[in-house]
Amino acid sequence: MNYKNEKPTPALIPPHGSYRKLRSYQTAELVYDATVVFCDRFIDRRSRTHDQMVQAARSGVQNIAEGSMASATSKKTELKLTGVARASLEELLLDYQAFLRQKGLRLWDKDSSEALAVRKKYSSDESDKSDRSDPYSLKTATAEVVANTLICLINQASYLLGRQLQRLEQQFLTEGGFTERLYQARSQARKAK
Repeated sequence: MNYKNEKPTPALIPPHGSYRKLRSYQTAELVYDATVVFCDRFIDRRSRTHDQMVQAARSGVQNIAEGSMASATSKKTELKLTGVARASLEELLLDYQAFLRQKGLRLWDKDSSEALAVRKKYSSDESDKSDRSDPYSLKTATAEVVANTLICLINQASYLLGRQLQRLEQQFLTEGGFTERLYQARSQARKAK
């Protein structure tokens, strides 16, 4: 029972699981789908690299979703899984860079006109106006263009996940975690008796 001078009791289980609205999730999902296309086009399907790259991309997406759902009862788990998602994308980034290096293909400088064009398209949501199934024309572009485009998108997802981790850390410091809310709720219930 709350009286006028008491703070309202926060929900024991806060809203959670809205990961599909997160730009980090949307970008990681784009990277995952495009990685499947890239690997099917340019990496031998029987090679370990094919499987590793697809799994690293998948891990980026799945860990964002799992962390978001786990946030209901564990901020620690949400932080950990968001970090795992970022680490998985870093692994994938290294695979794309290695592909370019090993094939003797050019790695775009982050300020090259090509990289800037990918970032502009990403930030302006032009992809929503083009072919939704292949917004960056990755099904027909050269290996060099596809790998570099994905490097740009992975860097964007990693940046977003870094900001997300900072926000989650700040939330944890100001709001606490599930165990603290359980203790507070139980203490308030005891006082009310």
